[in-house]
Amino acid sequence: MTLDEVSGEASGAFSGPESPLPQTDLDLGDGIAFSAEESPAGPEEPSFSQTGSELTEDGQELTDSEPVSQESPKPVQNLSDSSGEPKQEDAVPQTSSEITLKAGRKGKTTSIPSQSGTEPSMQSILPGGDVVARRRRVRQRAVTRPVSVLSIDGGRTVETEADRARNDLLDLVESQKTGRILTGTLQGVERVANSKTSSMAVIYHGAFKVIIPAEEAVVPPEDTRGRSMDETLNYMLTKRLGAEVDYIVKGIDQQSGLAVGSRLDAMAAKRREYYFGTDRDGNQRIYSGVCAEARVVSVIRAGIFVDLFGLETYIPLRELSYQRWMDAGLYFQAGQRVLVKVLEVERSGRDTVRVVASVKQAGENPYEKALRMYSVDSCYVGTVSMVDVNGVFVALDGGIDCLCSYPKRGRPPRGARVTVRILGINHESNRIWGAITHIAAAR
Repeated sequence: MTLDEVSGEASGAFSGPESPLPQTDLDLGDGIAFSAEESPAGPEEPSFSQTGSELTEDGQELTDSEPVSQESPKPVQNLSDSSGEPKQEDAVPQTSSEITLKAGRKGKTTSIPSQSGTEPSMQSILPGGDVVARRRRVRQRAVTRPVSVLSIDGGRTVETEADRARNDLLDLVESQKTGRILTGTLQGVERVANSKTSSMAVIYHGAFKVIIPAEEAVVPPEDTRGRSMDETLNYMLTKRLGAEVDYIVKGIDQQSGLAVGSRLDAMAAKRREYYFGTDRDGNQRIYSGVCAEARVVSVIRAGIFVDLFGLETYIPLRELSYQRWMDAGLYFQAGQRVLVKVLEVERSGRDTVRVVASVKQAGENPYEKALRMYSVDSCYVGTVSMVDVNGVFVALDGGIDCLCSYPKRGRPPRGARVTVRILGINHESNRIWGAITHIAAAR
């Protein structure tokens, strides 16, 4: 039976060309669509709509090779294209509702809404359209497989994001269970929600946010100078922004990506190891006269605070350089590492220790070498480094200062370039003095 014959028989079901054709479908919510001319209680089984996931009445998914409806008529074998040649590969099964729609409209295009909202409705009517639509939907539902990494050596050495996230979590878990000391940069200071008193230090360990309460981050001072303890701790945390600190994890919330740590516990563990422990020969690891590396945690005008293996030590301005400085903030910043010399160590009790350290004494005294570069009654160029009641200090090349009296033309500002005539040198006390003969503009 040809397509024209099938269409002729199907058109007899209508009273005439004037018979109205429903423009919408009734969606029953279970993936089944009936036209207004059909009824679920009719003798024929309803045809399933062309959705992205086609189900049978038992709930099983149909494959591309299975028919769409329960009763699929035999495919039309004599369909031909415009040239009159038959095309067997374009013949597709059509349900009774589809044939009725085509015959009732008499060649007019009928728009059938798609349940998926992505496929055009004409693909369910045109020959081969349902097959193309199903293939497109299968490609859209395809799951992207992870890309395999081809390594240069026998084993892969480059870490992926998943590897780094896993290693970060393992670091936190190991620190919590074994007391392993982790190191990070203090990157923020936050207040507790609905509170203006409590402060917390923030450290980021990969994708995890580690918070350290102020009481577990800094040692409270004995004298708060009239401030409350909460304000003092917040000020101390703010001054330590950017510092490199140690901490031990106390708790982890993997879902929210938060962890809680304690810096004081990590500092106490390091003090027990370096100040009260011994090396393989039984000698103390930190003693008077040893040079060690320290981390600058806070800088004020009069000096710096360094973390020397779990002990915060204050180094005044006079022990930072052999030159005369006015502000330590011009030369040091939090997070910097410096070399210090331990001048004195005082141990009392099992966990109490006091240390006196110096930055300038960790290096060579520049005066012993630089004084040989200058001679009396000669003129040299320098920069004004400090002005006080004793006179004007001029920094010369080699890291030494020449003390000069106040010039008659007025006191030069700090940073001005001046010309100095050397009046005397004392090699025993490492002192040099002179007079300012010319003052240039401050650079």
